[in-house]
Amino acid sequence: MPRLDTKLEAEGAEFLALGQMLLQRIPTYKTYTNMPGYDLVATNPSTNRSARVQVKSRWRTGAPGFIINNFDCEFVVVVRLNRGHKNGGGNVLPPEFFVFPVAVVQSIHQPGGWGKVHFRHIEDLESFRDNWQQVADFLAAPA
Repeated sequence: MPRLDTKLEAEGAEFLALGQMLLQRIPTYKTYTNMPGYDLVATNPSTNRSARVQVKSRWRTGAPGFIINNFDCEFVVVVRLNRGHKNGGGNVLPPEFFVFPVAVVQSIHQPGGWGKVHFRHIEDLESFRDNWQQVADFLAAPA
């Protein structure tokens, strides 16, 4: 079976993450050129700080991990789109968001090969679910 083309869904995941950040009152902008290492820039004009955010998406429901090889950002947001299985079937569920400081992802990243990070290797995974506050806290710290 050929590889599933998920480029459109990946763009959608970036907009979903952008929307979530805006709903949390974190001023955020999408980079409209392909910036290696990050897709969104969150800002705090009061502290003159910004955070580069890389968005990784997984199409499959319950995806066990994600691929990452560039760590030129402060945060990695993983969006599990939960659209079922590539060959059809499977449950379609609402998207899930996991917000990681880049250091967390780097600490468990396996260099070489595909660069896949497995959710099962992330200690206290649930503490990162929808945890947009850590981005706000990062931005609130004095520059």
